[in-house]
Amino acid sequence: MAYIQMNIMSESLMRTVNVNVILPADKIYFPGSKPVDARPYKTMYLLHGIFGSQYDWINRTSVQRWAEEKNLAVVMPAGENMFYVDQEAGHNYYGEFIGKELVRLTRRMFPLSEKPEDTCIAGLSMGGYGALRNGLKYADTFGHIAGLSAATITDTVAERTDDVGPFFQTRRYAEAVFGDVTKVKGSDKDIYFLAERLAALGGKKPRIYMACGVDDGLLSGNRKLAEYLKKKNFDVTYEEGPGAHEWDFWNRHIKRVIDWLPLTGEDGINSGNVTRR
Repeated sequence: MAYIQMNIMSESLMRTVNVNVILPADKIYFPGSKPVDARPYKTMYLLHGIFGSQYDWINRTSVQRWAEEKNLAVVMPAGENMFYVDQEAGHNYYGEFIGKELVRLTRRMFPLSEKPEDTCIAGLSMGGYGALRNGLKYADTFGHIAGLSAATITDTVAERTDDVGPFFQTRRYAEAVFGDVTKVKGSDKDIYFLAERLAALGGKKPRIYMACGVDDGLLSGNRKLAEYLKKKNFDVTYEEGPGAHEWDFWNRHIKRVIDWLPLTGEDGINSGNVTRR
């Protein structure tokens, strides 16, 4: 499995962005076995959470091993603390970068499938929101969406004040990210609005996987959103399990996401001489 760290210039953000890529291009086969050319690769665009970076998924989970087994390419961009939405005033078009430009650039660089059914966007917490928001907005690009412990905060963000503890729960932080918080509902930053709009079109909708720990403070918001999506006739797999807002939970469930995707793998010598049997 090739692990690539790169810097790319983004027109959407007008600066260089750090992106890490897992590419299943270097698998070695046993003598007598027939190599399988898995190109173009099915791809997952995998988003980190708040306080995180493009290294989180590699450093804290086994996603590289599981992706290698299934010949899945994984693209992990740096998203800072900006919820992967467009911020026009500062020319920080994070949503456009994630939903369009990054996909276009990586397909130009690597042998990645251009089919929506071969393309997934996933993430945890802030990245779970980013995956759901951008997966629904750019449904012509992503055929699969996975949100783990998604920060489904936009339906209550207008109620925030500044007399709370952590900065990321304050109204001023929300306004720095989302703009006028009184205008978030009914906008393209509102997951419910995007889901309703997409459902009204009557076309093909992305498959959705959601999961949240039973001790996670975001549990009720994830339950509510999953039920709403089901009522709008989305194909939703929703799971709960032991755990809070923590890496043990996300490590378990990113494997469940990969198992949920329509992937196939084959035998061969992977990194560390591990074989899939």
